[in-house]
Amino acid sequence: MILDLAFIWAGLIAFAVLAYVILDGFDLGVGILFPFLRSTADKDLAMNTVAPVWDGNETWLVLGGGGLFAVFPLAYAVVMPALYVPIIVMLLALVFRGVAFEFRWRTQRGKFLWDISFAFGSIMAAFAQGIALGALVQGIAVEGRAYAGGNWDWLTPFSILTGVALVAGYALMGASWLVMKTDGPLRAAARRMAVWTGAVTIALVGLVSLITPFLNPLYLDRWFGFPNVLFSVFVPAAILAAMLVFIKGLRDNRDAWPFLATVALFVLSFIGLGISFYPYMVPPSLTIWDVAAPDESLWFLLAGALVLVPMILAYTGYAYWVFRGKVDPAGGYH
Repeated sequence: MILDLAFIWAGLIAFAVLAYVILDGFDLGVGILFPFLRSTADKDLAMNTVAPVWDGNETWLVLGGGGLFAVFPLAYAVVMPALYVPIIVMLLALVFRGVAFEFRWRTQRGKFLWDISFAFGSIMAAFAQGIALGALVQGIAVEGRAYAGGNWDWLTPFSILTGVALVAGYALMGASWLVMKTDGPLRAAARRMAVWTGAVTIALVGLVSLITPFLNPLYLDRWFGFPNVLFSVFVPAAILAAMLVFIKGLRDNRDAWPFLATVALFVLSFIGLGISFYPYMVPPSLTIWDVAAPDESLWFLLAGALVLVPMILAYTGYAYWVFRGKVDPAGGYH
């Protein structure tokens, strides 16, 4: 049997991106919610919930970006010029956020500045990721295997909408994470924030989902042609079920349920994107096989991935297992 290496690698890259969105999404969400936390003690506790895992979560961003460069070099060469600005903004925002994470513990007089930096970096990183996603969904102009668009093609009403939607979605994930990981006043505040961020997220996801099929005839045919039309019914129904679990978890004080339901919402949305995109790596013109590196390179890199990916999964799982449960405000992790 001949393995379709390009397809396998597309699955690995998609998995890395999804892992990053889920794992880094909640700690970006905590930063997004930082301005809404009233006391310094609540901010310290919120940051301590993600302190043991936040930098490890970004491993998946490196794996996804590095994998795209190595395995799908043509896609990298086309996508990066189209998205230079949002990608650079995202990386700078992550730098601000990472520095603030460490420095705010070392000062009292300037702590508020690092709080602002942490929140600003989180919001801008999430917004830039959403902008990049929206620009990719609406399509990238390609001519002669090179980017053929302008410097500002990425900035459209749709990409701004997806940017705002991702900020809201990460905020929802952050709020549900705090519900799961804390007790007392912070948990109560997080429950309130989970309600309004959940409502905003569902409204924006619904709006993006309604607009997306009409951006490109390919998407319209993909979602409403048979048999994919069955997914057009299944995905919204599954999202509704996830939101019912979310609401029941908040109502019945099952603190893990809202977070798991939010993760399900992101996974379902990601599946929807996959249905729209496949088999294109750069919609609407370049497929997975058009942009893949030679098979010799794919084999060589796959051998490394078969070693590294299980290792990353193992230490990530171990870290979450060690720091499971509610965070003790008196103990902390900093």
